[in-house]
Amino acid sequence: MMKPQRTAKYYYLKFLRLQGDPHSLALGVAIGLFIGVTPTIPLHTALVVLFCWILRGNLIAALIAATAISNPITWIPQYHLSWYIGNQLIPGKLTWEKIKELLDFLTSGAGIKESIAAIAQMGVDAIGVMVLGGILLAIPFTIGGYFFSFNFFATIRRKRSEKHILK
Repeated sequence: MMKPQRTAKYYYLKFLRLQGDPHSLALGVAIGLFIGVTPTIPLHTALVVLFCWILRGNLIAALIAATAISNPITWIPQYHLSWYIGNQLIPGKLTWEKIKELLDFLTSGAGIKESIAAIAQMGVDAIGVMVLGGILLAIPFTIGGYFFSFNFFATIRRKRSEKHILK
């Protein structure tokens, strides 16, 4: 198992190697963070591709960000917070027992068709609670991620151009 510092360095190096316009890269990161935080695990990649295509964000940056933020270590806290936030706005629509059953099924290695069917069985109310909570949870990550990564990529671009001027 990789140590947290090693994992952080791995993703840092991945982002450092990305080439492109800082806005496009930062938009890709923001899209990846938004989709990665929302409780849409069986559809993450498809949603990332769709939103990157529509908004012209960098697809590779989005996929890296979505993978970094949405992984087996973060799923439980993300889903719990999505449920908690959504249940505050739409109370009583989704119990913890229903969530636990679904999470157990989704982490059991079921295929995408089975995962979608299990999510659909929970009903529109449960999906509404989770998606609303997930969207509200994702907004601060998305906004902060865009500005942080824009600054990061702009700084890298500036340093690269200064390096080329000195040569």
